[in-house]
Formats: sequence, structure tokens, C-alpha cells
Amino acid sequence: MSRPKVFVTREIPERGIKVLRERFDVEVWGEYAPPPKNVIIEKAKNVDALASLLSDRIDAEVFDSAPELKIVSQLAVGFDNIDVKEATRRGIYVTNTPGVLTETTADFAWALLMAIARRVAEADRYLRNGQWKVGWHPNMLSGTDVYGATLGIIGAGRIGVSVAKRSGGFNMKLLYCDVIPNREMEEQLGAERVDLEVLLKESDFVTVHVPLMDSTRYLINEERLGHMKRTAFLINNSRGPVVDEKALYKALREGKIAGAALDVFEQEPTPKNNPLLELDNVVAAPHISSASHETRSKMASMVAGNLVEFFSGRMPPNLLNPEVTKVRPLRRLF
Repeated sequence: MSRPKVFVTREIPERGIKVLRERFDVEVWGEYAPPPKNVIIEKAKNVDALASLLSDRIDAEVFDSAPELKIVSQLAVGFDNIDVKEATRRGIYVTNTPGVLTETTADFAWALLMAIARRVAEADRYLRNGQWKVGWHPNMLSGTDVYGATLGIIGAGRIGVSVAKRSGGFNMKLLYCDVIPNREMEEQLGAERVDLEVLLKESDFVTVHVPLMDSTRYLINEERLGHMKRTAFLINNSRGPVVDEKALYKALREGKIAGAALDVFEQEPTPKNNPLLELDNVVAAPHISSASHETRSKMASMVAGNLVEFFSGRMPPNLLNPEVTKVRPLRRLF
């Protein structure tokens, strides 16, 4: 039996590539930037599997060109770049890499929160630009206390819960908003479930941890930003389009909120002339919340593991569309 063919749309960590090369014929896109859509379409023509990233649009146009495609293994938790419904209809399995990046992403949410509260990025620029002329002044770069503040968490999934757990050392009051009650948040962490408007009105720090869906696109818009305290901060390391950037810019310029810390943007990479990047009360990062060496290596291993399990005739551990088994039953393929 010939080895299945896999096209990997980026150079993922070696731990995953090594596993793939042991079992598959592997082609890896070698450039730092993602492959254009037409390249993905061309490469998909003769492969059994794709290993994709969030920046790759995997839809009917790709599927049309790929008669042998059986599975898409995504290196990410999010998967809104993949038309999962269409994949299911065609009998194509879709997997992702959840769980492994939870703690690393929660760490970075706190890095963003602390950085915007205590003006870390602004202070770094102040020093490097030669503005530090006086050794110490009581009003120099005064920030906002985190200890004892109220933290509002939008989305009580794995990452939201992990962010909440880290608040204990800061003696924070916890509020959360989610369509589904989370007993761990309430009983173990003392969080109070409230509606979104209440959370926005009462929180000193609002951190967003929801997936991108039709219902969450522009969840944070001009009206909802208007509910926040003028002294409050918004932190987003979920998905960019959850926040209306134009409305956020307006709120920041007009002093309706104190600041924002963002790891994700509506367009990625965000343009250099994005007006948000001109503001001192914005901390920005290039979508790196899960970017620790260990976590990215584990994600690569999960991508490979999902493919190995599928081609071994076993259920991939992170299958997003289990109903696909009715269209293409599992069977051993190597």
C-alpha cells in the first residue's frame, strides 16, 4: 500500500514533521508567508490530507480540486477558516488542536492585562526614546492597580476558566458571561455569572475568550463599549473580528475606556497604518498567545497524531465533525 500524501501549509515544529515523515509522503510549504489560495488549490489536487493553519481558507473551491482529500488537520483551536459543513458533506474529516494551548494562552492574556494596566510597553518606548530625563517622579507613567480590581471574563471555556484561576493571587472580584453556566467558575473560583451589560458596566478589566461565530462577530461594538467604565481596559486574545476595531478606536480616542490590549485583529497581519497602533493606550501583539516553544511543538504533534489515527482506521482524537463518519466510515488506510 502506498504512503498517503500530505501537504503542510507551513513549516510547523520539527516534532510534528518527524512523525509525519515516518508515515506519509510529506510536502511542506517552505516560505514564511502562507501559500496563496491558488497554490493550496494546486497542491491539494493529489493529496490525501492537508495540514492547515488559520490563515488558509479551506473551502469548496479547495475541495473541488482535491478528489483524494480525506482529512484536514488544523494547527489551531479555531477553525472558522475551514468550511466544516461542506467538508462533512463531502466526507472529509476536520480536526484541530484544542486544550494543549489553554494555559499558554491564559498566561498571555495576563501578560496583556498587566502590560496595559501598568503601561509596560509605553514605559519601554519612553526609556528607549530618551524621554527618561528625571530619575524618579511621583507622576511618571502611573498605571492602574490590578490587585483588588474586578475582572470580567467573556466566555467561560477552557481558556476563560484558566484566566480566572490566575486572578486568585490578585484578590480580584470575578464576573463572567457565557450562554452556559460554568459550575467550576462559580463554586471553585467564586465567580458570579451576569449578563454582558452588567459585566461591562462593573468590570475594571474585560477579557474576551469566545470563538468566532456569527453570533460573536462584533460582539464588542460601539454600544457595548459605551457600557464600560472610563477607567476600564479591554483585553482580546480570542479572535480579531469579535471586536469592532473602528468602534474601539473611537472609544479609546474619546476616553470612553482607558485602554486596550490586543493580540488579534480583524485583518491579520494588521496594516501598519491601523490607527489603533498610533495610540499610547493600546498594547498590541501579532497573534502570539500560544507561541511558546513547548506549546507549539505539542500542537504540531497533535496535527500529526490526528492524521496518524485517522489513517490507522481510528477516530481522530480532536474530530470537529463526528457526523462525517456516516458519509465516510473509518477504515485503515496504511
